Amino acid sequence: MKGSLLQRLDHGIRHLVPPGLTLLLILLDAVPLHLPEFALVVPLLPLIGVYYWSIYRPDLMSPVVAFGLGIVNDVIAGTPLGVSALVYLLAQGMTASQRRFFHGKPFRIAWWGFALVGSGAFLLQWALVSLLIGHRLELHAVLFEFLMTMFSYPLLSWIFARAQLALLRSA
Repeated sequence: MKGSLLQRLDHGIRHLVPPGLTLLLILLDAVPLHLPEFALVVPLLPLIGVYYWSIYRPDLMSPVVAFGLGIVNDVIAGTPLGVSALVYLLAQGMTASQRRFFHGKPFRIAWWGFALVGSGAFLLQWALVSLLIGHRLELHAVLFEFLMTMFSYPLLSWIFARAQLALLRSA
């Protein structure tokens, strides 16, 4: 017997923490702040979730989950369908393949890794969106968006680490 229904339900809910927190970041990115031109440079917070969980819980941030979160992000953000899905899928694959290098290293190494993965993700997203909408997006706006995302990484990784300790310890 695999345990009671409540134990299995608890286990299942705990496994939804990484995709659930990343989905929460997708929704947070979509909140209108009514700041002029802010929508053009909103940080790509879900990318942090995909990166973090691909290192520390790759079993819970699988390629299928990353792809699905990307589709949800495209629908909510109004990005051309498939762009975020491809970006998240590639970021998940690159990060998961280098998991041994990043796991257990000091925070600054993980942050540096996010800078590398994030810069590639931002450039790919910029190129794909520019190509699909038919004109080049402002590169300085993308750079500012990348910097905002980079400086959001420490806080979000701290939150994810606390969630991992509190909720995923026994999962």
